[in-house]
Amino acid sequence: MKLAILSRAPQAYSTQRLRAAALQRGHQVKVLNTLRFAIDLSDAEPDLQYRGRRLSDYDAILPRIGNSITYFGTAVVRQFEQMDVYTPNTANGITNSRDKLRATQILSRHNIGMPATAFVHNRGDVRLAIEKVGGAPVVIKLLEGTQGIGVILAPEVKIAEAIIETLHSTKQNVLIQSFISESRGRDIRALVVGDRVVAAMRRVAVGDEFRSNVHRGGRVEPVELTPAYEQAAVRSAQIMGLRVAGVDMLEGKDGPLVMEVNSSPGLEGIEKATELDVAGAIIDFIDNQVAFPEIDVRQRLTVSTGYGVAEIVVHSNADLVGRALRDSMLSERDLTVLTLHRGTSVIPNPKGTTVMEAGDRLLCFGRLEEMRSMMPTRRRRRVRKLPKEPIPEG
Repeated sequence: MKLAILSRAPQAYSTQRLRAAALQRGHQVKVLNTLRFAIDLSDAEPDLQYRGRRLSDYDAILPRIGNSITYFGTAVVRQFEQMDVYTPNTANGITNSRDKLRATQILSRHNIGMPATAFVHNRGDVRLAIEKVGGAPVVIKLLEGTQGIGVILAPEVKIAEAIIETLHSTKQNVLIQSFISESRGRDIRALVVGDRVVAAMRRVAVGDEFRSNVHRGGRVEPVELTPAYEQAAVRSAQIMGLRVAGVDMLEGKDGPLVMEVNSSPGLEGIEKATELDVAGAIIDFIDNQVAFPEIDVRQRLTVSTGYGVAEIVVHSNADLVGRALRDSMLSERDLTVLTLHRGTSVIPNPKGTTVMEAGDRLLCFGRLEEMRSMMPTRRRRRVRKLPKEPIPEG
């Protein structure tokens, strides 16, 4: 395999370990500075230049895109995707995970346990938002913060309001989250590769510090995850579109609470804590995927006119409730069910004997008109004539 590691820090521990693991397995590997790429859109075929020269062919890339270059870095990754070069983390997945609000919105749709969160812009909405997440103390997070920077614990409502008002005055966007007292000063980092957790550690803050990040002086220890924590980590990474990710979770009284999904997780802390070859696991996964790569199904299946991918919700009053897929007449309508989502469960390629229930979500490929006809009808209002007085006086 010929692999390119996209990194601006060739001497960093993570970059060196990934390079060493690839070389030990007999692969060709180069560390390429992400900012030295030029995207060439002048020809019919997508192309990239590196340091002013046309880039040679690669089987795969491993993006290590820093927060400060997210926009350009993801553009480079996207160009590699257009060139059919495999990447475990897509440009869309990196972008989704980098924005804390966007990531929270995406995960909230899939029944992932998370601390109660609110996002407001108007000063008058702050107090209500604090009440919505359970009241003080609350955690205030900058959307662009990393490594524990921009995370503040406000013990009282008035203090929280003052902090948020100050941050808003400097054009900073912040999240307001409930403070999980039972997990104060500690969290879990699970390193997800593909569809499994390859290593996990608990990070514990030092002294009165409530942030457990290693960069803030926290200590680390290996931890064996329960199935609930492992499932939460893997599902979160997959939902975000990441095949290599660090998933940070709080230990809530009712189970795991996902805080963040990191698309470029550091390897030093977790390798030293667990004494596991995490870098090697990442390289092995990429090698296997190059031999038999996953593809973007939605993108590949929407190129035929009139056909596409859409999700059909089985409503309680629908004729589909209680029927097996083979008796649903979906195939006769030129529709193929790719995946059935039921609560937190996912049934890929469901069998014809699968009986549908109210609330099921069917990811289907087929004729778009047929799928639209199965949606609840909405009355289309006629466009009225403009009133004689469009804006009444007074």
